[in-house]
Amino acid sequence: MGGHDAHHHGPSYQIPNHDIYKVEDVPELKHVQEELAKKGLRDPWLRNQVWRYKRSASPFIRGLICVTRGWRIAIPAFLITIAVEQYFGIDYSGHGHHGDKHGNGHH
Repeated sequence: MGGHDAHHHGPSYQIPNHDIYKVEDVPELKHVQEELAKKGLRDPWLRNQVWRYKRSASPFIRGLICVTRGWRIAIPAFLITIAVEQYFGIDYSGHGHHGDKHGNGHH
């Protein structure tokens, strides 16, 4: 306690060098920069948006990420819903115990 331990706690993030993000590399942001310049304005933080336009993964991988986003929540929620419906005997089909309610079983 109180000393320097050999364990590294928390996530280790690799912060990229800011020089790799250039507004000039992204046509959309370059246009914004030019439009601001026409009005005598400058956005010093515009470079912070470059990463949003960089395509690092293949279209297939990006599509897969898009389709599977949220599954960590959706799948357990789906399974819990099924378990609750099974436990309480909830039936949405409309066929359930219909005959028992009317007594004679005729529709």
